[in-house]
Amino acid sequence: MTFFIGVDLHKSQFTVHVRTEEKVESLDQIKQYPTTTAGYAEFLSRIETYKATGAAVKIGVESTGNTRFFKNQAEKAGAEVSVINTLKFKVINESTKKTDKHDASTISEFLSKDMLPESYLCGKETENIRRLLKSRERLVRSTVGQKNEIHALLVSLGLSDELRSLQSKKGRQRILDTLESNDDYVLEAQSVRLMLEIIERIEESVKMIEKQISELTKDDEMVNRLMTIRGCGKITAWTIRAYTEDISRFATAKKYAAFCGLVPWVQDSNETIHHGKITKRGPQELRTCFVQLVMGIRRCKDTSEWRMMQRYEYMKKNKGSGKSIVAAARKMAEIVWAMLNDKQDFDSAKMIGKYKPMILADEALAAMN
Repeated sequence: MTFFIGVDLHKSQFTVHVRTEEKVESLDQIKQYPTTTAGYAEFLSRIETYKATGAAVKIGVESTGNTRFFKNQAEKAGAEVSVINTLKFKVINESTKKTDKHDASTISEFLSKDMLPESYLCGKETENIRRLLKSRERLVRSTVGQKNEIHALLVSLGLSDELRSLQSKKGRQRILDTLESNDDYVLEAQSVRLMLEIIERIEESVKMIEKQISELTKDDEMVNRLMTIRGCGKITAWTIRAYTEDISRFATAKKYAAFCGLVPWVQDSNETIHHGKITKRGPQELRTCFVQLVMGIRRCKDTSEWRMMQRYEYMKKNKGSGKSIVAAARKMAEIVWAMLNDKQDFDSAKMIGKYKPMILADEALAAMN
């Protein structure tokens, strides 16, 4: 016998519906538990009671903020937990009668039929790296905001300004000296001094975060392998590592590119085939990371002989910069999949060649096949 348990999990409580092959709980029999120590203890004792009869216990729960904690607690009691991919499971969101009890019942029903789309839950270390990277991104954005504020102030005063003037300590000090040397700009000088101090403190925090991530990934095989790519920096390598984690989850390079959201929408019906914009599914950070990787490769002088970059330049002339960058990013995602799947470092020699653009007839035949 197997107990199929549907759980509608919230921050303060969770609703539980249980069914077996022979019996289904009615809505009146559904129980709710608070997300407290006592509430979890009562629910886990219920699971242990089911396990004591020799039955298997399977639980389905939607992905939310406290799903990881719930999953860990349930697995300790011997239950098998499936985390639902909410993007692919629209039955609950589109239900005309949406209550916690109905949601839990729906989850248990689809779980009993083995029809729940599952979501991958990353490891604890990977989650920590992601959290640090997001904190770093927020701090960097805050730094940019402060710098833009100073640039706007200088422009309003009619002073000459360059974007790179705030990148170095000498440039910042030069701006401060210019303001302090003029008696009419006393208040402005005080404001700029305060903003520069804020920028310095933020930059110190960014360095601390980067140091911690370096410690976490110093012996990471994936990061070291990604760093062999020409134009790939440590931030890019960390981001790909954090949002990919296990490359064996993806059977092909195309599926990995689809996970990154870098493939176009396809609508194929009867004899009509439409290709739209990229899906933008999957982590935005990973998609942005591959775009940044392409730009990093493009800045390297010795990459002009690569077929991929020749194709990029060709597409840029004919289809614009945006589409050409996305196409190159998709290609890099496929190359990264091959590297990590085959456990091989990046080989620049394989990238060298001459790109031969497809003529219109060839493109039509390729689309048909």
